[in-house]
Formats: sequence, C-alpha cells, structure tokens
Amino acid sequence: MNTDKNTIIDLGTWLAQPSGAYIMQWEQALLDRLTVDIFGFNALQIGLPQINALSASRMPNKWRTNNVLVPFQEDIVTAPNSIQMEEKHSRSPIVVTHDFCELPFHSQSIDLVVLPHVLEFVAEPHQVLREVERILIPEGRVIICGFNRASLWGARQAAGRIGKSYFLPEEGDFISVPRMKDWLKLLNMEVNHADFGCYSPPFRTEKWLKRAGLMENAGQRWWPYFGAVYAIQAIKRIKGMHLIGPAWKHKRAALGNAVPVANRSKKNG
Repeated sequence: MNTDKNTIIDLGTWLAQPSGAYIMQWEQALLDRLTVDIFGFNALQIGLPQINALSASRMPNKWRTNNVLVPFQEDIVTAPNSIQMEEKHSRSPIVVTHDFCELPFHSQSIDLVVLPHVLEFVAEPHQVLREVERILIPEGRVIICGFNRASLWGARQAAGRIGKSYFLPEEGDFISVPRMKDWLKLLNMEVNHADFGCYSPPFRTEKWLKRAGLMENAGQRWWPYFGAVYAIQAIKRIKGMHLIGPAWKHKRAALGNAVPVANRSKKNG
C-alpha cells in the first residue's frame, strides 16, 4: 500500500518561498517549545524533514523519516528501506524511507510522534493515524501540524481552486481542526492542547509579510482560532488503565477501645 502522492517534495519547494519560510519559522519555534518538556526514550518525526521537529527534544533516540529520497542536512543519514546509524551519530536524527501506512517500528515502542503537514498529503491519512496509534506507548504523545481551513489562507486557497490560482500546494487536502479532533477521538487519542499561529494575510513577498507582523499579537488576542496553521497535541489513552502514583494519603492506625483498669493500690471493699 503506497501513500505517496509525490507532494511532500512539492511542499518542500513551497516552504522555500517567503510564505513557506514564514510558516516554517513559526512551526519550528512552536515545536521546539512543545517537545522540550515531553520526556521518554524514543521520538519519531514522520515526513517533511525540511522541519526538524525534534531538534529541542531531550529524548536519547530520535528519528526523522520520509517516503522519498531528497537531499537534507548533513546530520541526516538517508537509506532506502533501511536504517543506517553509526555509533558516533547515535543521538542524531535519521531519515528512513518507507510507506507511512507500514511504519518500521514495534507496537507500543515510541513515546512521541510528530506529523508536520503529513496527513494533508497522503492518500490514506486514517491509516497513517492508525499506525501512529499502534506504535505509540500508552500515554504517548502525538503532535500534528496542518493548514487551517478557517483562516484567510484557507479562504485564499478555496478561492484559488475556482480560478486554478493556488496559494498553497494544490495537492493538499487540508483537514479542519474539528475533523482532526474527531479522528483522534476515534483512536482513543485525547486532545489536550491546540495552538494556532501565522495571522498575516496570504502575501507572497517577504516585504508584505513583515509589514503584517503586527497582526500576530492582535490575532493571538482577538481571533486566536483563525491562524493560517495549527498544531494539535494529543495523548494516547488506554481504557481501563490507571497510572499508579505515590500514596499521598495514609490511613491512620485504628485506635483500640479503651479498657478500664482497676487501681491496684485501692483495697477491695
């Protein structure tokens, strides 16, 4: 089963444009903030290696994956259908080529999975999410980044479909936040937070994007749910499982009934 639409590279090309760089800068800062305090041993980024979503993660084992071979940074090792890693690079991210519907990881083995704009460009996003749920440990985290339909950028893309003048990559099937939350809920993924950002109008030039920079603070305050992109964080829950923590409450020792004792110094009458 192949989920590749050959659009991941197209999105990488779009990210090199001023509007794409604007999005990538915001997402990189947000992902650094979100992942730095998520603890565990194994972290995985699926797709879009142009963004290093795990750069701030303190987990000892980190992988970056993609389903096509493209040139990336020097610290990434590319290997078709396999994982190659030298001891001196044991803490560096790795790129693995594979089918996202069949992730090459054991069930319940990954503590954190990040999907930056992947579900919008694969043929079967539901199956990819099911694979993510399979490999996540109980209470594991998933972070999903996507373009927000309910934004000026989403409206510009919808209008562009009519005149075949697209602002965002044409092949993307952008998923709304409520729909994404429904998908996660069906997989017992509890959404605990959602961030929105990039409130500038859909300008193509760096000059106009910078001029609209004042809209960032205004957007966060007055229309926070209408940012161009979103990042949803969810936790994998297992029904019937209870985390065992320290026993903060201690039962008091039961007091015995008081028994009167005769005063031996008193003579019997």
